[in-house]
Amino acid sequence: MIKKVFFSILMLGVMITACQPLPGGDGTESPPTLTVMTHDSFAVSSDLIAKFEAANNVRVNFIKGGDTGAALNRIILTQLKGTPPADVFYGLDNSFLSRALENDIFESYNTPALADIPMQFQLDPQKRAIPINYGDVCINYDKAWFENKGLAVPGSLEDLTKPEYAGLLAVENPATSSPGLSFMLATIAHFGEEGYLDYWQALVDNQVVVTSDWETAYYTNFSASSGRGPQPMVVSYASSPAAELIYAEEPLDEAPTASIVSPDACWRQVEFAGILKGTEKLALAEKFIDFLLSVEFQEDVPLQMFVYPVHPQAALPAEFVQATQIPQQPASLDPALIAQNRESWIEAWTELVLK
Repeated sequence: MIKKVFFSILMLGVMITACQPLPGGDGTESPPTLTVMTHDSFAVSSDLIAKFEAANNVRVNFIKGGDTGAALNRIILTQLKGTPPADVFYGLDNSFLSRALENDIFESYNTPALADIPMQFQLDPQKRAIPINYGDVCINYDKAWFENKGLAVPGSLEDLTKPEYAGLLAVENPATSSPGLSFMLATIAHFGEEGYLDYWQALVDNQVVVTSDWETAYYTNFSASSGRGPQPMVVSYASSPAAELIYAEEPLDEAPTASIVSPDACWRQVEFAGILKGTEKLALAEKFIDFLLSVEFQEDVPLQMFVYPVHPQAALPAEFVQATQIPQQPASLDPALIAQNRESWIEAWTELVLK
């Protein structure tokens, strides 16, 4: 069984609120402060930040902005007043990308580091939102449960509506949960705006279980994490099996869970960072963006935030290689379409599923 306290911290995120200033006391001027706003799930090794600070004679101050939507709202409102809350924003994802770009919150920066980053992650041609990491929201399943029952693991989203899987899937409410929203978007990408509600009706008819948040779905409903939950399938992350392996109370030869990675069954979240307009520390902010795309930072990402680096030369931890599966055909939608319809899609889902 996984150590819940550690897994919760890692999956929900550890926020470093501030780094210590560089040593002084000799009468020299204090180094400038670079302020970086992040979502609540941001984490990074303190020694890595200290190294950046020493190399650039700067103090980095991280401030917690809430979830991605809340942080973005705060930035937009403060920039309208001409007072950006930070110099850099880390944690914008592709479901909110269009809104950020429409509100023109970022400076353009064509960092040389982008030359090494695959174009599939570079969603802003004007180089304002710079891709840093990605993760896949997938359905995770309890390998032992399916083996003991002699039941085949579903091979597609359509399979989940079959009678043999009745009552076996736990999902999160897209209005209150990021993975829940991601899974709903995957169904829209696969079935279309005209067909996704019919699919959800079929899931409701097949006794899908809805929780308000990821932690409840994973730790209460999922059989593999608690050993007692009634559902052997749960909407979680493709990196969850690696976390199960790393934080098992007793050493395991393999992860007890795996992911369903059939076409369109997973939703890819790409996270971006950008230099906020109005910063008075443009040169330092550019150096910080370069640092985020360095191989050293990229290799720190997996075990800090359980997401994948976008840099192809960044080595993955052995546990990621052993236990995680990367979808070859994740679902996707135009960020502009998401921005235009997100709330109406959620409202229609809520009326159907939670009626």
